[in-house]
Amino acid sequence: MRISVKAPAKINLTLDVLFKRPDSYHEVEMVMTTVDLADRVDLMLIEKDEINLDCSASFVPDDVRNHAYKAAMLLKERYGVKQGVHIYIDKQIPVAAGLAGGSSDAAATLRGLNRLWNLGLSLDELAEVAAEIGSDVPFCVYGGTALARGRGEKLKHLAAPPPCWVVLAKPPIGVSTAEVYGNLRADQIKEHPPTEKMLQAIGQQDFGLMARSLGNVLEEVTLPRYPQVRQIKELMLESGADGVLMSGSGPTVYALVQKEAKVYRIYNALRGFVKDVYAVRILGEAELEVLA
Repeated sequence: MRISVKAPAKINLTLDVLFKRPDSYHEVEMVMTTVDLADRVDLMLIEKDEINLDCSASFVPDDVRNHAYKAAMLLKERYGVKQGVHIYIDKQIPVAAGLAGGSSDAAATLRGLNRLWNLGLSLDELAEVAAEIGSDVPFCVYGGTALARGRGEKLKHLAAPPPCWVVLAKPPIGVSTAEVYGNLRADQIKEHPPTEKMLQAIGQQDFGLMARSLGNVLEEVTLPRYPQVRQIKELMLESGADGVLMSGSGPTVYALVQKEAKVYRIYNALRGFVKDVYAVRILGEAELEVLA
């Protein structure tokens, strides 16, 4: 039996860090939503009671360092599963990009194995397992749009944002999330994003307010260290983007665009600067179908 699961990328509409917690994690408050750029995770039962993983991107680890592998391992251990699985990840989301590609692959693996192994778990139960894998994985289990608090695992589900285009651009560099958070001083953040205004924009389906309410405190760390990220932001704004923000800890930057004619102008301007550029639609609603 084989199952395929879609694993969409996420972007942060806002990302705020409130303080550093005693457990060394940061207390965050962020609005996240999904976009129509996705990996595909194929899951197939195998005779041996083991986990095998392959990926179309050769440099992605194929062991417990991979979030999808870890998701399968945790499900096997927690629920005493004696069946094996072969996992194949068709990577379309750039790696180490701030788009939660690895987290989304893990979430897709949890949803797919729930069906493949006939576990009968609810999304809430899968999200509990997901929280052991990484901070973004619970959000990716549900998909859609949410306000996340705590380490990112405390979720309040929201309506989809106003429909629009999203142009994403990733420079050819990697950014360590741990390094970015390690260099952030939560008590010295210059400007916190207007989270309440973003929630208002989504509730009122006000695209203009949404574009004006974007904010990510991690830019204070990433932009000075990686000038290419700042250059992409500036190029997007010069090309007519309605709103521009770095997603997660970077290095991917995205532009929100309401009019389709602007999309091609921004896309073409960026293609002359970086290789990895994508023009997609904002999803904002959960797409959790599991395809047999």
